[in-house]
Amino acid sequence: MAENNTFGILLDGKYEDLARSYDDFSGLPVDQDVSGNSGLSLNEKQKTIAKAVSVSAPGTFSKHKISRLLLEPCDKEGWWIKRTDLPDSLPIKVSNRNVWTTGDMVSSIVLRSGNSHNYIRLAEHIIALKMGLDVDNLMISMDSGDPPLFERGSMELVKALMDAGRVEQDRPIRYFTVKETVSICGRGGGFMIITPPAKNEFSLEIDCARNFPNAIGKQRIRFTLNKDNFRYGSNARTNTTTKQMFFCMTVGKVFADIRHLGYNRRNVLIAGKRKYINEPKYMHNGKSLEAAWHRANLDLLAAVSLIEEGRLVGRITDYKGGHYMDVEMVKLLYANNLLVEVVPK
Repeated sequence: MAENNTFGILLDGKYEDLARSYDDFSGLPVDQDVSGNSGLSLNEKQKTIAKAVSVSAPGTFSKHKISRLLLEPCDKEGWWIKRTDLPDSLPIKVSNRNVWTTGDMVSSIVLRSGNSHNYIRLAEHIIALKMGLDVDNLMISMDSGDPPLFERGSMELVKALMDAGRVEQDRPIRYFTVKETVSICGRGGGFMIITPPAKNEFSLEIDCARNFPNAIGKQRIRFTLNKDNFRYGSNARTNTTTKQMFFCMTVGKVFADIRHLGYNRRNVLIAGKRKYINEPKYMHNGKSLEAAWHRANLDLLAAVSLIEEGRLVGRITDYKGGHYMDVEMVKLLYANNLLVEVVPK
């Protein structure tokens, strides 16, 4: 069993559950390793985009209506989401303070600020780009609380922001890490461990593994976060099971959150017990790693993006994680005053 110092401060969950799951995780081979250059140039200034760009697709929860995002330059620090259909509501800052829920029928990060109508559902596939790309400050305008659902993960958003160019702003990028190793263990044996970086290192290293009793099976990837690796992973679709898809198409139609859900065989990966129902992506040595890349890039990094003051550096070890556990970890980092700024020399 792993020693206590591997886990540091256990913020939630039971040590024996964490130790057991960590042993399972440690026994998994690394299927793909693209660790290396972080691509960071220290002492950089914050950036926003040089011009406004827009993307659109059918809505996630209203598949018969086109949803549009307008991405605009922003002088205020951080990422902001503005509901243009609610002119009396203030923009929602992408922040741990504004997480309303992580969903029930459909698991996702829901952000809200002010009145209960001023929300954005399934925010993770948008806000993950705050960590993955070199855009520190951004205004995102939406005409509803329902984001577009793309057929290629978040690739359309990545391409739009890459094409928008950059403008440097007269504020330094700020880097944060944990004061010491921290961990959390959730339901089903999922866990996350965050470790401070080595001295004078300003990168984020991610070691992420999935373990499902279906076609997805056991997958483990390891990478250094940079624009190239993020762009590579942003094409990965969310995954579901044949049982969940059947529920959505039958009994699920009773529920308002599911009745018009836009998931189909093109925009989600559907895993049966022994094989995929549609064609998986991210084939590596004969094995699809799409579920792991989606989890690491578009779910886990979304939670990290809720650290509003700057960019997280260090190492994240993630096993069988989910939105609820991710958000709890960030909440507990703030509640226990465990984040500290690190300054490049």
